[in-house]
Amino acid sequence: MKTSRKGQASRRQIEDTSGSGKPPDLNVLQSLVTEMLLALGEKPNRNGLLKTPERVAKALAFMTQGYQRNIDQLLNGALFPIEYDEMVIVKDIDFFSMCEHHLLPFFGKVHVGYLPNKKVVGLSKIPRIVDMFARRLQVQERLTVQIAETLSDKLNARGVGVVIEARHLCMMMRGVEKQNTVAVTSSMLGTFRSQSQTRVEFLKLIRHSNVGGSD
Repeated sequence: MKTSRKGQASRRQIEDTSGSGKPPDLNVLQSLVTEMLLALGEKPNRNGLLKTPERVAKALAFMTQGYQRNIDQLLNGALFPIEYDEMVIVKDIDFFSMCEHHLLPFFGKVHVGYLPNKKVVGLSKIPRIVDMFARRLQVQERLTVQIAETLSDKLNARGVGVVIEARHLCMMMRGVEKQNTVAVTSSMLGTFRSQSQTRVEFLKLIRHSNVGGSD
């Protein structure tokens, strides 16, 4: 089952994309994990949990490292002048993120397309941009728009399209407990929004994607 949500958020509705830049405090995180284990009725000093607060603190720091990323440093000048005006697509970009509502993972595929305006970005930078925003506490809708608007701004592209297909553990493990549900979000900017032919071409080229290894 797929649920589709088309992104219509404007820049004013999108939270700051620059990130805090402040590294996580691992000691505080470890203390909080210990308190959480106690609140759950566990014994943090039992053998199996002795290293758990440290491990969880390091895991959370890794999964939210996008807050320390800067888009200009990430791109590192990898914008190249070129007379090319056809669509560029990078699809099936694997990503993992953390739902800000339940602190549970969501994961899937990102598909990105853009129409250049006299310059292109190095292809490896597009998955890096995806990771920069995915490695934060997120909602899928905002993640979709952040990727699209960043590419649009940095490339001054004639149009950008981003589609994300994802599975959310907060839907699979709890709540409605529907293991086969896929959430689909999109953000279409410029000619991808104003010209249906461009949008249809992009969606046609990415439609054979699989999510989570399923057919």
